[in-house]
Amino acid sequence: MTNTSEDAYRHIVTESVGFLYPAALRAAALLEVADHLAGGPRDVAELAGLTGANGAYLRRLLRFLASYGTFREDEDGRFHLTPQADLLRADASRSMRAGVLLVTQDAWWLSASDLAEAVRRGEPAFDNRFGQPVFDYLAEHPEDGLLFDAGMAAYSAGDIGYIIDGYDFPNDGVMVDVGGGRGGLLLAALRARPGLRGILLDQENVLAGNVLADLGADDRWTLHPGDFFESVPAGDLYTVKNVLHDWNDDQCVRILENCRYAMNPGAKLLAVDAVIPPGNDPHIGKALDILMLLLLTGQERTRAEFDRLFERAGFRITEVIPTPGRLSLIEAVPV
Repeated sequence: MTNTSEDAYRHIVTESVGFLYPAALRAAALLEVADHLAGGPRDVAELAGLTGANGAYLRRLLRFLASYGTFREDEDGRFHLTPQADLLRADASRSMRAGVLLVTQDAWWLSASDLAEAVRRGEPAFDNRFGQPVFDYLAEHPEDGLLFDAGMAAYSAGDIGYIIDGYDFPNDGVMVDVGGGRGGLLLAALRARPGLRGILLDQENVLAGNVLADLGADDRWTLHPGDFFESVPAGDLYTVKNVLHDWNDDQCVRILENCRYAMNPGAKLLAVDAVIPPGNDPHIGKALDILMLLLLTGQERTRAEFDRLFERAGFRITEVIPTPGRLSLIEAVPV
């Protein structure tokens, strides 16, 4: 074998078992190992007693995770938190526990196993496996719906600082957060701009878990239960974060058109999504695009695809601002 061939062989062997790392993350999150290490390092016997796990099996799990930098074993056999492991704590400032549990739940694993069939059929694997679209499934399974909301909030929270730092939010007017979930982005924007007012638009059951009360005695925000496919309220800045990638082009055009119809004069729209760059280099947007393929009719898009989408809806993209995270900020104005 040539060196190139040998490297290719090792790569495929290694990556073919790559699913074991998220499986191990899920196990550690369910066992709450990171929470039990918040006060300092512990040996496996202590952790086994605290988690109700088999000690020998737990050590093997943690040894594997430590090889990825998630936990660290010292020379005395005690395990420590690392910055990665700390994110598995439920009360960490940027906790990803709910996010890990979301993307490693059975419904998502099973959908991933049907990827080839999804590619053959040109339909989301989830629909074929469970007999209904994912959002209908979540509506009928409230516990899964709560995990979905919490998991998406966890993924979203890590990017909010980049968005606030990367975009010049207005000092006044009304910001409408379209499909804004629990309102994490709107909360951050209102904190950053004391003269700004906000409207959080989402389904009523989602709005019930909003975080806007964290502003305290502040009347600058309102909740707007509704369906962004039907209408959106009037405003001066529309934020559409992690929404467009859920839907096909025709559905996205409808959302964007509803925003355009409702806009006050001089209003802008800020879409926040991954923008897939050209070329063969790895990019998180390409991985997220496979996730969309499995679960939904939407997709991650390139700059050219966003241009065509916004043009159809009567907008012109004025700026695309990359952030240090996985998302870009796409500003657009009505034509």
